[in-house]
Amino acid sequence: MARPRQFDEQDAVVRATELFWRRGYHATSVRDLGEELKLTPSSLYRTFTDKHTLFLRALDHYRATDSAQAERLMDDDDRPVREVLRDWLRWLVTCPPDGQPARGCFVVNTATELGTTDDQVSDRTEAAFEVTRQVLRALLRRGRARDELPPDFDVDATAELLFTTVLGLRVRERAGHDAANLTTAIDAAVGTLGPPP
Repeated sequence: MARPRQFDEQDAVVRATELFWRRGYHATSVRDLGEELKLTPSSLYRTFTDKHTLFLRALDHYRATDSAQAERLMDDDDRPVREVLRDWLRWLVTCPPDGQPARGCFVVNTATELGTTDDQVSDRTEAAFEVTRQVLRALLRRGRARDELPPDFDVDATAELLFTTVLGLRVRERAGHDAANLTTAIDAAVGTLGPPP
């Protein structure tokens, strides 16, 4: 008779996500994971196969929750697109209180740490980046359709510019840059949409 598991597997994935997000893939050992999840190495391997598999599950969990939050914030039909964009960009770089290390974005951190050396990770980070691009394009198209942006406004080029800005903001947040400076950059990025109608 199989012995029942003494832990919640999804809770373990959530806690592993937090650990990988704080420390990165390479700096997180199997021992660290065992201590964080309160699992013996054999239980960890039996449940998740290996560290890499658990990391992929953690990355998938982060992508699902982060993307859902981002889409909710951007899908606000009642406000002008410039306000929605500004608030979303500010939400992305909510800097922690003094003394606490900034974590940045788990997907961006992973892309910069592992780059293109891991196809499974690269597929996931690129898919996450494409979701961000799609959300930006949808917002800009909405602005153009509601005459908040000119009819000849280049949605695709501006979405790429804003996407690049997003990545830069997330890296700067992780590096501990001042929130006021990031807000200045956000206001300048929103300014690329031109003056409101």
